Amino acid sequence: MSAAKLLLVEDDPALSELLEYRFTNEGYKVRTTADGDEALVMAAEETPDLIILDWMIEGTSGIEVCRRLRRDKATARTPIIMLTARENEDDRIRGLDTGADDYITKPFSPRELLARVAAVMRRIRPALAGEIIEVGDIRLNPVGHKVERRGKALQLGPTEYRLLKFFMESPGRVFSRGQLLDGVWGTGSDIELRTVDVHIRRLRKAIEIEGVDDPIRTVRSAGYALEP
Repeated sequence: MSAAKLLLVEDDPALSELLEYRFTNEGYKVRTTADGDEALVMAAEETPDLIILDWMIEGTSGIEVCRRLRRDKATARTPIIMLTARENEDDRIRGLDTGADDYITKPFSPRELLARVAAVMRRIRPALAGEIIEVGDIRLNPVGHKVERRGKALQLGPTEYRLLKFFMESPGRVFSRGQLLDGVWGTGSDIELRTVDVHIRRLRKAIEIEGVDDPIRTVRSAGYALEP
């Protein structure tokens, strides 16, 4: 099971270090920055599964970072939890209207933040909790290592299974070939990009049912997505 990727954007060094330590211990793959502009670059380089974003940071403000992330197709669906010392209700509403999924005011308990992040991750990546994933008419049981479509058992190779599971953990999100390589084969892999296309074709064939639309969408010049 791949570790969830978390991008932490916080300019308080002590708090950033504490949160990085706590989330790493919980099994997350954590990257940190104190700068809004760098956060946008990091999110573009490797799409995170979840972003913890402070409102008041160096460079581009957290609220503007949130707005730009929502405009980018790659991060439009990525959950964002905003951290801020602003307690005004109007500020909270502004943050949520900009696209934040949750909002925590400082000071806060790291345990509360951990719990909120875990709740979001269970919702968007149920396989992390060993729960059955259902996207459209496809049902994947990560514990039994079984896949069904419209009640019909499907036979997938190991790589096609991992590829499908990766897609199903983020339905609708467009992944580039590079992101698929990192997520399915691992960041240290020396597999060529064109290999992704080969396994996409195999996966399509494995889940194909006559008369039913192909749920894997090819996005020209961008990559692939599994449609909900």
